[in-house]
Amino acid sequence: MQIGSSKSQSFFHSIRSRELSSFPVRKRAWIEELALDFTEIGAIENNVLESHPLAVSFCKASESSHIFAVSDEAGYVNLFDSRRKLSSAASHHENAEKARIRDWLAHQNAIFDVCWIKEGTHILTASGDQTIKVWDAQDKKCTGVLMGHTGSVKCLSSHPTNSDLVVSGSRDGSFAIWDLRCKMHSNSRCDELCHPSTSMVKGAHPSSKAMPGRCGKAAAASITSIIYLKDEISIATAGAADSVVKFWDTRNLKSNVTQACPHPEYSTQKGITSLSQDSKGVFLTASCMDNRIYLYNVLQLDKGPIQTFSGCRIESFYVKATISPDGGHILSGSSDGNAYTWKVNQVKVEPISLKSHHGEVTAVDWCSSEIGKIATAADDFTVRLWDIVHRYCSSTRSPSTVRRRVVTTMPTAESSKLLMNEDEEPMGQQVNQPDSSYSSDEALLQMNSSSPAIASLLRTPEAQKRRFSSISDTDEIFEKTPEAAIRSPSSVLNPPSSSKRKTIRDYFLAVQ
Repeated sequence: MQIGSSKSQSFFHSIRSRELSSFPVRKRAWIEELALDFTEIGAIENNVLESHPLAVSFCKASESSHIFAVSDEAGYVNLFDSRRKLSSAASHHENAEKARIRDWLAHQNAIFDVCWIKEGTHILTASGDQTIKVWDAQDKKCTGVLMGHTGSVKCLSSHPTNSDLVVSGSRDGSFAIWDLRCKMHSNSRCDELCHPSTSMVKGAHPSSKAMPGRCGKAAAASITSIIYLKDEISIATAGAADSVVKFWDTRNLKSNVTQACPHPEYSTQKGITSLSQDSKGVFLTASCMDNRIYLYNVLQLDKGPIQTFSGCRIESFYVKATISPDGGHILSGSSDGNAYTWKVNQVKVEPISLKSHHGEVTAVDWCSSEIGKIATAADDFTVRLWDIVHRYCSSTRSPSTVRRRVVTTMPTAESSKLLMNEDEEPMGQQVNQPDSSYSSDEALLQMNSSSPAIASLLRTPEAQKRRFSSISDTDEIFEKTPEAAIRSPSSVLNPPSSSKRKTIRDYFLAVQ
């Protein structure tokens, strides 16, 4: 494991699970309490040109999170509504026409990545024409062009809180930072006004196998993935040369702060196809060309991957993987024509295989607000939507655990009543094991029909909003020792407002 200095050490230790009203409460995961079965809810043809879809991305704004964008190798962008009911009897083209909101030709070349910004009103497109374009998603109008790369732009990521700040990675081996607030100027290569990059790092992931250039340095390898971390200052990059993830401080880009890679027993000579992070920024995944997906804790990078997932086939750099927003599950494409999902806390369990595609499954994404909804794109020219089967696992659920699920939102007095007797029901109230054919909400409503408080809880928008916010907590939280508290990277999870705040770089330099 390579990381800053040999003296680098772990700063954090495990924290006890949070408690509510003196009762230990287990986090309600997205899918953990439901049967782990996915069903296909529709398939759409990318477009009439039968062009391979290269990227798929759900909108991150809550009010538009059901809308997803698909880009392809012909340069088109399509926006689809995942809530429109698609028919299995209809053709993929008919379903596409029904679900499509709008589409337009964004580039005269392939679009390798798309990124929603500005509360879902604008979209960034990264293209093989070496440019990035900013689009008004409503009017399909280009509002700016980002130029500076000398190779295909392969990946994009926006700042966690300021979508005017964007980072991009290119096949030319460089990554760049852009500020959309900067004044645009004319460019001889483009008729439109262009944004210049505010900074650029070349040769970020050099290949040791490449022929050295005139200056004796190894030729740069492609940047395949880039992420703006949640501390709002750090950037993570990955390349085609090896399985090393590098971390950079945007305030000082002369060299990377630290890096992480798999343990020595795994090959480190395979490139990384994609990076992803959960909504809190604690976990980071790296899908590697050795057919493994590595899970890192960004606060414990010196320990290497905390989990390794296998079962899929990653034979091209088009195959991507992503972690769910709550950090509980990982979704990946595969060269064998299937998509796969793993439970993060059950690494030894075989992944769930999603079978319907007839070509390499490449781009995948999670819907941020609708539990269990995912999209998968493949070389069979289709994008398929999947949803979790809403039924309880009768072999693992019990009435007491069902009641525990409601405790987090019940008043203290009612919580005490529910937990008073684990093995017998409260006087005057009979709770039955939910039938496996019921959905989760139907089961809870039946069991608690005599409790207006719970029934109202399941129906009100406010309660539903609280439910989504509560499930985004991570399964593992980390407790600081007195020594670690002094030097801990609090900005990673809870960034302070000060411009002098510390970031990953400061913490590793502090222990050298």
